[in-house]
Amino acid sequence: MKYANPYVAGVGLGLVLIAAFALTGHGLGASGAFAASAAGTVRAIAPDTAAANGFFNRYVADGADPWRDWLVLEILGVFVGGFLSAALAGRLRPTVDRGAGIAVRTRLMRAAGGGALMGVGAVLARGCTSGLALSGGALLSVGSWAFMMSAFAAGFAAAPLVRRSWP
Repeated sequence: MKYANPYVAGVGLGLVLIAAFALTGHGLGASGAFAASAAGTVRAIAPDTAAANGFFNRYVADGADPWRDWLVLEILGVFVGGFLSAALAGRLRPTVDRGAGIAVRTRLMRAAGGGALMGVGAVLARGCTSGLALSGGALLSVGSWAFMMSAFAAGFAAAPLVRRSWP
């Protein structure tokens, strides 16, 4: 049940990023898929509200189908690829990775809270960490590189605070 070599996986991710730029004209990201899904849901329930809302309107303008947005398809591919990867590596089983000092429920609540904070941050920043780091970094955007250095510094600073959860 070994994990992939991180260097090989990194090269693979870089090749996927190059292919995304070459084939779609877009880089990689994730938050746009959730925004498009929200727009599709609002349009299905209250089409007038979706059309009148500036945030949702960019996904439903001109009769566009937000469920066919390229980021939605990308995230579906991430789920399928993750499932296949786990199946091929023999790691496909229901489990919650956690340290010995933390209960499953607490781990899930912290993961959900962290995910919600990341989602709010992505909306406020008008993009997600993966899009900023991968796509912006590949384009040599100074802001992307500054953000990533700050994110890694914050991660190192916060690590001692959450270390007890991972013995």
